[in-house]
Amino acid sequence: MAQYSLEVDGVFGALADPTRRDVIRRLGRGPTSVGELAAEFPMTLPSFMKHVRTLESNGLIRTVKTGRVRTCVLNRERLALVDDWLADQRRIWADRTDRLERFVTESTEEQQ
Repeated sequence: MAQYSLEVDGVFGALADPTRRDVIRRLGRGPTSVGELAAEFPMTLPSFMKHVRTLESNGLIRTVKTGRVRTCVLNRERLALVDDWLADQRRIWADRTDRLERFVTESTEEQQ
């Protein structure tokens, strides 16, 4: 459980930055070279590479070097951590609202 929590924390930390979310969104359309990705953002290449390294170290993307070109590929399986966490949260809140509805309904019936 602790390992899962650390992994989820890392993924959410990586996704907390709008530039990194934009990179993920762009890679959702297919693999792209670092140079092509970096051209879309108003920053220097070294600054952009920090974002790439953060995404890669948290398993959200992979980079593959072929010759002089480094290509970024989205790791869709890693995004499943986010989906799983959100599903757990939806389940928790659905249970809470169900309990609240029962409480309100039973209280109203008892008062009548």
